[in-house]
Amino acid sequence: MSLNRGDFILVNFTAKVKDTEEIIDTTIEDVAKEGKIYQENKVYGPRLIIIGEGQLLKKLEEEILSMNVGDRKIIELKPEEAFGYRDPSKVRIIPARELTSKGITPKTGTRIETDEGVAIVRSIGGGRVVIDLNHPLAGKTLVYDVHIIKKIEEENEKILLLIQRRLPSVDVSKFNIAINNGTLVIRIPAEIYLLEGLQYIKRGIVNDIERFFKNIRKVEIVETYEIKHENREEK
Repeated sequence: MSLNRGDFILVNFTAKVKDTEEIIDTTIEDVAKEGKIYQENKVYGPRLIIIGEGQLLKKLEEEILSMNVGDRKIIELKPEEAFGYRDPSKVRIIPARELTSKGITPKTGTRIETDEGVAIVRSIGGGRVVIDLNHPLAGKTLVYDVHIIKKIEEENEKILLLIQRRLPSVDVSKFNIAINNGTLVIRIPAEIYLLEGLQYIKRGIVNDIERFFKNIRKVEIVETYEIKHENREEK
């Protein structure tokens, strides 16, 4: 089954730095543990990719478009196809007080927010800090092992996968969704009613629906509260 822009697909992949074999990202739990990048709060498994959405590097997306469902392929990206080459002019020396005055305590190897963007602290000494504004993978050739698992056809499954992308640690099978006359009703599970940032997540889900489903004109996100009345006579 061939692929086209706009397709929803599930993909397993592992990305490595070619020269060092360092694993930098993966959807496979055992591989993450082997590469010592495993995160307990991360849900592993095939990842939703919407072709043409822009969430992939351009060259990687082009290679995936040439694949079929079920295919597995090793894709090599040169620096100019990935995160570019290192630019020495992006290495800066700044006074440490410039960071501490903003409540930032610089530590070698950590990433910090600066006025020019995200930077890595390379060294600290003599009241000065060397920061590097290059992308951490700049100058590196990357190798992706990509396996196209499935192409999603059903509308309800697409919506659930979009919800999962916004709530990666929640079991989306507990959501109930229905579409009727252009209205999408999403009933959310009680366990996430008090989730921090839930209102922003809801807004993000609505934005996703608006972007990818032109047939849906209204979204209702429903929270249902069950009231248990006390039996006063028995008491």
